[in-house]
Amino acid sequence: MSGKQQSDASATTGTLGIWGAGRLLARAFSEQVACLRSVYAIADEIVRPPAGSPPEYAIRTGAVPASFFTPRKNLFSTLFYSTYLALDIPKPRRLLYGKLNHLFRIWVTSADNLLDNEDKCVLPLAMPGTSRIMREVVALMAADRVLWRLLNEAVAERTLTAEQANALADESLRCLLPSAAQEASEEGGVTARPDPGYVLDTIHVLKTGLLFNIPFTGVDLVERALDRNRLARIKQALLLFGGGCQILDDVRDIARDFVERRHNYVLSILAHEQPGVLETWSRRTIKAGDRLYFEVLSTSLAAARLGFQRLTDACSVLQEERVLLKGAPVAQIACSMFIALDLEDLAHAYAFA
Repeated sequence: MSGKQQSDASATTGTLGIWGAGRLLARAFSEQVACLRSVYAIADEIVRPPAGSPPEYAIRTGAVPASFFTPRKNLFSTLFYSTYLALDIPKPRRLLYGKLNHLFRIWVTSADNLLDNEDKCVLPLAMPGTSRIMREVVALMAADRVLWRLLNEAVAERTLTAEQANALADESLRCLLPSAAQEASEEGGVTARPDPGYVLDTIHVLKTGLLFNIPFTGVDLVERALDRNRLARIKQALLLFGGGCQILDDVRDIARDFVERRHNYVLSILAHEQPGVLETWSRRTIKAGDRLYFEVLSTSLAAARLGFQRLTDACSVLQEERVLLKGAPVAQIACSMFIALDLEDLAHAYAFA
């Protein structure tokens, strides 16, 4: 293990230690890793070239890096899975939901890669050439086939009824459509910056908040015996958690969203309160990776404080619902997200911890 890998592993351990969810989170992480391995094993069986294909045109699944199974790579997935444990969902169904969560992750990440010209691999594929687009298309199609394999197995094992499996297959698409529509609205670039409140209450909910409720797609359809009020509190807390993360993302991505003309909470504030800043930036060469938040530090810190507050409020509810360990300092849990979201320098600039 390299020095950087050791540093990353240490930071990851520290981050999860701060979360302090004890045995519940450790158990959630263990079962979530098992879900990942199952998804990759099924994909490996499906993604095979037909007999007689020329070797130079063969497509198979690639080797899955060990880093895919680390806590840091599965922070959100583990949080989602811990809700299944807290809700006492039977193991066969929570394992199914964990596998579906990873498929959602493949779908969303592959779509983002296509839209944003990125290469965040979730389903490794070995294929000829350097095609970025076809790689994502194959990943999307493969994930859909894995879904049907999982649902058919669940019916055969009586984990789901046939009716529930069909409903879950349909809903796995429907629940993504609002986020897809929001992404589509930005494809041509944002021509006018909307009110910051609209970004928070509409754009962020569609862009990220809903993705933090998608893990309950199967739960809502199948787990009819659950306390619906408790389930609603957990879902609302995760919606708030996702919104807090998106605010931090917007702070980090000011430059990228300015260059690519995408919605951004901080940019909307500047457009309405300090338009001269955006005019000045428009006359400069801005790179997507620039840390522009240091140039508008007071606005960035105010936004980060709001994100921090949403994270702490969400974590408090999750502690009350026994998803996170009671007694763990919510401020430190929230602050750990600055590290996870590559905003550690801003966390140090303002004493959140």
